[in-house]
Amino acid sequence: MATEGGLQAKPTEHVLITAKPGAERLDVAAANAAARDVAGRMNALPVVDSVSRPIRSADGTAVRVDVAMNVPELEGDKHAGTLRAQTEQVQAAHPDLRIEETGSPSIGSSVDELRGEDLSKTEMIALPITLITMLVVFASIVMALVPLLLAISSIVASIGLSMLASHVIPDTGIGTNIILLIGMAVGVDYTLFYLKREREERARSGGRLSSQTVVELAAATSGRAVVVSGLAVIVSSATMYLADDVVFSSIATAAIIVTLVAVISSVTVLPALLATLGARAERRKERKVARTAQRGKAVRGRRSKNGAGRVTSALLRTTSRHPVATLVAGVGAMLALTAPLLSLNLTDMGPETHPRVLPAMQTFDRLNAAFPELKATNRVVVRAEAATAGEVKAALRELAERAKGTAKLRTSLDGRVHLLEIPVPYHVSDKEAQRSLENLREKYVPATLGKLPGVETAVTGDVARFADYPEHQKQKLPLIIGTLLLVTFAMTVWAFRSVVLGLVGMALNLLSAGASLGLLVLVFQGEWAEGLLNFDSTGSIGSRVPLLLLVILFGLSMDYQVFVISRIREAALRGIPTRQAVLQGIGGSAGVVTSAAFVMVTVFASFVPLHIIEMKQMGFALAAAVLLDAFVIRVVILPSLMLLLGEANWWPSRQIRKARLTEPATHSMAKVG
Repeated sequence: MATEGGLQAKPTEHVLITAKPGAERLDVAAANAAARDVAGRMNALPVVDSVSRPIRSADGTAVRVDVAMNVPELEGDKHAGTLRAQTEQVQAAHPDLRIEETGSPSIGSSVDELRGEDLSKTEMIALPITLITMLVVFASIVMALVPLLLAISSIVASIGLSMLASHVIPDTGIGTNIILLIGMAVGVDYTLFYLKREREERARSGGRLSSQTVVELAAATSGRAVVVSGLAVIVSSATMYLADDVVFSSIATAAIIVTLVAVISSVTVLPALLATLGARAERRKERKVARTAQRGKAVRGRRSKNGAGRVTSALLRTTSRHPVATLVAGVGAMLALTAPLLSLNLTDMGPETHPRVLPAMQTFDRLNAAFPELKATNRVVVRAEAATAGEVKAALRELAERAKGTAKLRTSLDGRVHLLEIPVPYHVSDKEAQRSLENLREKYVPATLGKLPGVETAVTGDVARFADYPEHQKQKLPLIIGTLLLVTFAMTVWAFRSVVLGLVGMALNLLSAGASLGLLVLVFQGEWAEGLLNFDSTGSIGSRVPLLLLVILFGLSMDYQVFVISRIREAALRGIPTRQAVLQGIGGSAGVVTSAAFVMVTVFASFVPLHIIEMKQMGFALAAAVLLDAFVIRVVILPSLMLLLGEANWWPSRQIRKARLTEPATHSMAKVG
């Protein structure tokens, strides 16, 4: 409505002029001279729309100059550097004063720069740890580099593709972060699944099959699991479009692109690379065998160890003996972690939550101390026929008197749209600011403008955004959670032809998400972990974090679900009894799941030291979710539940029953571990 009348908010910078630290008082004459210098320089810039007269603070300690730009509000941060350059020149010309600049554009650009610096640090942490993990898993430098190279190349390609996609779905600046976050996780995951199966097939063949045949066998099993997992992540990510929010649309687009690139790479480049490396390894082995034969030495082949580690073996032994007790204990622990979720407090993270390491935020604090009326603003917008302009203005003046603020009234050129700006001397998160919004909407507007017929009114501004945005997210959460559950169910049923496993997947995802969100609330809504994780608690969780966590977690947990159950189903299709298939499948996949989880936890946890509070919360929640999913859900709850369900796991599919009729089990009960 405001934009229709040309009254929309414009990106505005504030130049603050104060005495040098240590000076007794502000030299008013010098401050006014500096303000004139600021006005002269700023007015000469094409991007500047208007410059205010010098405004002196109530206590006389500061002078400010407001500089409004003539660009859309969301593009202000792109031009903030141009204005700051002029402010720096004014500072150099007036060394006896402290002249600095802040505002939404400066803060936005500074936060983006800090986020970029932080992300480069996460790469320095995540990449070496990923490489070390792969070295431990494969004991080969070449094979350790393969997952890393696939992940990095997928990330680079996805960033390029996201630039093209941004012409259709705008990128709000977080797309690259999501590509890095998801790309490293799924890239390593998919490569691990493939490499593990390729090694198993190579060891099982005892050298009798060529590298190409071994890779084809791996593609028929793990390749299918990668495609199904990738589709699950893509479909889960697409549910973020339902949020009807440009930020989540940007995140969804980034997640879909990087997952799609990782899947395509995993089923094209990766098999070709493995076949090539395998062929070279075979030639080296033949040469080694020939040299060894000439020396008259026998060559013994090594079989790779296939099974669970000691800890997993111990857990599986306990689970196989006491599935009911294990299930109750596992579910009870997850529900206990979920309990703090009952006190979840979602809020939009206002500018006051940004880190004070930023000079723009330090100036922001000094500006708000000198001019508290700049902390927030309520804006009342009115649209009516031009003939009623006099009545509308009178009602707005009465409203301003009721609100007890120094309000500013503007009217469009055609007299149809009016905007009343009411300063709020409190940060948007303060109760007083929220109360001012409630009074406007519930009392003052109905008592004044509400009496005029044919008048359309709305209340917007900083405080309204802080209040309305989380409410919007809360309204969308049930729809997105329901869609995610439906997607999980449908993908599982499609992949395994089992309604029971579809229901199990839904329940386990809910448990994992609930427990990780409960931990998030426990840590970040309280103050006990502030020193441990280096943050200042806002007593709330960022409104975007739960939705983002749910979508990413549902998608990534399907990776483990598909990979683990695929192994179990393969064993069952060979005629192995379900009980033995469960223990063998989980035991055989435990190493890969653990390694993949360790890499993902490393990537996500590297976001915890970042300065931006929402990114801290997101990284912590995702790291906790992956840990719980990999080590509690997949190793404790899933096997105990599947052991109790027995043959019912496969209902209504008859494939397992037919397989047992045509290929009776000849396997003896394998010992796990």
